[in-house]
Amino acid sequence: MATEAAGIDTPTLDQARQQLRRYGLESEADPRAVLVAVRLLATGARLGQATEAHFARFGLSTGRYRMLADLEDSAGEKSPSQLAASLGVTRATVTGLIDSLEQEGLVLRRPSAEDGRAVVVVLTARGAQKMRDIAPEHFGRLQAMVSGLSPQERTTFLELLGRITEGIGALTAP
Repeated sequence: MATEAAGIDTPTLDQARQQLRRYGLESEADPRAVLVAVRLLATGARLGQATEAHFARFGLSTGRYRMLADLEDSAGEKSPSQLAASLGVTRATVTGLIDSLEQEGLVLRRPSAEDGRAVVVVLTARGAQKMRDIAPEHFGRLQAMVSGLSPQERTTFLELLGRITEGIGALTAP
């Protein structure tokens, strides 16, 4: 039987053990390691859904918010290729994000001051104002999300997340 978190079944240690036995891997894999990874994947999926709902209340998607925040953090301007790299998405995705944000007047494209043939994306005053407008509710909800953790647990969690992040390549390695 799976435990419930927020009304959604989550895998148990017994389920991880059963799966490892099913595939004859009980001596090769730690069921707790498998359980941590599987729960992290499930939490990531649920967090992605919640994040989209959160930003939708502001008329944004997660990607659109991330682009605005990235531009803010970069003195308000970046090239599309720099945005793609820092957001970890393709140039095509960045182009779509820029197009939609530009239609709303939150960003604009202009020739680069360094290379007139190149284009940079600039956060507009309207875009900066939107970020200021959503900041109190956004950061309040982020804090509420982790309110069940003590300050020390938050520090520990950040350290653990850093170590897990370093291991993500194991999923994509050849």
